[in-house]
Amino acid sequence: MTDYKRAYHILCAAASHALDVLPDTPENAAGRTVIQEALLKAEDVCIESMDEDERSAEK
Repeated sequence: MTDYKRAYHILCAAASHALDVLPDTPENAAGRTVIQEALLKAEDVCIESMDEDERSAEK
């Protein structure tokens, strides 16, 4: 079975690290924005999924 939580963590940590080391220059602004927005959307999906898992566990 695929461990999606682990894969999510690895990918998000790498993207976050890339943002930390990517120079904050005008040339990189668009790329930084894309990555930051994707990280926020992924976080929302993860939170929604956890809520659904918790609701299922209560039944």
